[in-house]
Amino acid sequence: MHSRAPVFTPVLIAGCIIIMLGFSIRASFGVFQIPIAEEFHWPRSEFSLAIAIQNLAWGFGQPIFGAFAERFGDRRAIIAGALCYAAGLLLSSYAVTPGQHQLLEILVGFGIAGTGFGVILAVVGRAAHPEHRSLALGIATAAGSAGQVIGAPMAEILLSYYPWQTVFVIFAGVILAALLVLPMIRAPEPASRAELEASMGDVLKQALRDPSYTLIFLGFFSCGYQLAFITAHFPAFVTEMCGAIDPSGTLASLGVATTSALGAMSISLIGLANIVGSVTAGWLGKRYSKKYLLSAIYTGRTIAAAAFILVPMTPTTVVLFSVVMGALWLATVPLTSGLVAHIYGLRYMGTLYGIVFFSHQLGSFFGVWLGGRMYDAYGSYTAVWWIGVAIGAFSAIVHLPVNETSRKLVVA
Repeated sequence: MHSRAPVFTPVLIAGCIIIMLGFSIRASFGVFQIPIAEEFHWPRSEFSLAIAIQNLAWGFGQPIFGAFAERFGDRRAIIAGALCYAAGLLLSSYAVTPGQHQLLEILVGFGIAGTGFGVILAVVGRAAHPEHRSLALGIATAAGSAGQVIGAPMAEILLSYYPWQTVFVIFAGVILAALLVLPMIRAPEPASRAELEASMGDVLKQALRDPSYTLIFLGFFSCGYQLAFITAHFPAFVTEMCGAIDPSGTLASLGVATTSALGAMSISLIGLANIVGSVTAGWLGKRYSKKYLLSAIYTGRTIAAAAFILVPMTPTTVVLFSVVMGALWLATVPLTSGLVAHIYGLRYMGTLYGIVFFSHQLGSFFGVWLGGRMYDAYGSYTAVWWIGVAIGAFSAIVHLPVNETSRKLVVA
């Protein structure tokens, strides 16, 4: 018998708005690479390193903000995150050296952590009815993809009217405006008596000693690696590889004029496909084993990436790859967060998921950084692609031994 409890609660709606606005800004940073590099005559690697640092700071900040939310409240954590985010953007508008930008991206990364998945998914998970929890996590994750779809075009439009410094200031205002929905963030804390009595230290010790938690941590690395590499380098990869192989006029039939436009369109296609993929993953997570679904997603990514670099590249294969990869893009997030919540409970979900998410962001750092370094060294992205294929296969395998049984917390 299904529950009549609503899926779309005020907490879920507010959480979606915050994630969407935060991710729309985050997804737009690649658009600023050329304007900033042209103004200051920086090499591309300097800005790429700034984005890599941002991803790493996001990873470090996630468990910190998760613990902060569990200790002082979700809304205070979100406010602190939004203030960090806005301050990083505002100060970046005055940065004139690569070092200044790279340093300030630490602040931006912490801001994303405070307004992103770690805090928001935890509060959404606690507010959702158990019958709808997996689906609610999928919907909140899909909101991040919606932000990815609108973020880059929004930045492009603003840059046609204002200098990049002004756009950064506007974006700082946007993330602060997201705080207007905070009154809707009123989540109960459904937890067992053992969870309420156990301290954070008790729960962390138990999780860190659990081999399944370690496997989940290791498995999330490839997700960050693949996503960050594709986001940062795929448009350039498409532009270079497709430049002279469109004899049949496929670009025109797709409604794009240049291969650079095709590269940008591919990122939007990934975001659009992932809206469906994330919601579907959340829906399936309630009905089937989360670990097997995760293994299937990583297997699908591995096959898609290997096939894409083995077959001759054309605009059509770029579109097909974007749609397939997009469907699997963030589908891992509701399943991984839901798996953590199911095994270890909701009380300290933010902290436990935050630690797992650090692995994701460590992978993101290497995906962005290694892509630039190996391209400079070898003149192509081929080696980086095959590394992504290998670690994707590793993640598909490493989830299989995970024990999905809910743990009974032992209070010290």
